[in-house]
Amino acid sequence: MSAVQERRPVADLALAAARARRFVLRMLEASPAGHVGGALSAIDLVTALYTRALRVDPDDPRAPGRDRFLLSAGHKALAQYAVLALTGFFPPDLLDTYGATGSALGGHPDMAKLPGIEANTGALGHGLPLAVGMALGLRRSQSGSRVVVLLGDGELAEGSNWEGAAVASHHRLSNLVAIVDVNGLQIGGPTAQVMGMEPIAEKFRAFGWVVTEVDGHDLDGILDVLDRLPFAPDAPSAIIATTCKGKGITAIEGTVGSHYWKPSAAELADAVREADAAVTSLEREVAS
Repeated sequence: MSAVQERRPVADLALAAARARRFVLRMLEASPAGHVGGALSAIDLVTALYTRALRVDPDDPRAPGRDRFLLSAGHKALAQYAVLALTGFFPPDLLDTYGATGSALGGHPDMAKLPGIEANTGALGHGLPLAVGMALGLRRSQSGSRVVVLLGDGELAEGSNWEGAAVASHHRLSNLVAIVDVNGLQIGGPTAQVMGMEPIAEKFRAFGWVVTEVDGHDLDGILDVLDRLPFAPDAPSAIIATTCKGKGITAIEGTVGSHYWKPSAAELADAVREADAAVTSLEREVAS
């Protein structure tokens, strides 16, 4: 089992996240449509988890002592695929099969097809209850492993989340971490209009969780928060991360249309140029 990676300059993490964003677009080059907006809002969080926080080993992805990561908002699978490829769970060439018949890279993650996937997710509201069960089982087996689940703010309207939150608090699951990607938009429009769930942090606190809020694109801030986990020795931890839907692609940032994006060839080419420029700039910064 590989140890959690040592803290390195944040520029390295920024470069990794930029490369992951480029991998998302690489998948769109293979099949030009997907849930891009949420994937890009979550990229910084997912990259920080896999490269700095989770105890996982791409050479032994089923190691019993590993941490578990669940992507409850499974339609953001492009983010997880990109980061799994970036961190060596499978060859990046597999990204070029996205959207093809029989590909391991479907619209939602499938644990039977890819290493590093802990559960089939995408039916919104299921990820947190699954994570609660995993965390409870790991604690009863006296494992030191943690379970981290990433949710979207739009899925918090599903009541099963709050049943899971109550169970986690009742059992004082300090080995459980919920991260909420609050980008403020969902397929039907602004989350506040479709089904407002604010104040999210106070709701989790009311259920007995210890909560920290962070800018979901502030990499220094994200690392500081992850370094402090668990926030309490006898309660589950929640991280409420404010993000921008479509982050990193100027043309779609903060737009409802980015939720499921079908770019024209010209739009995709512009996005690729922007992502390539970001990678090149950060490569120079890291090398300097």
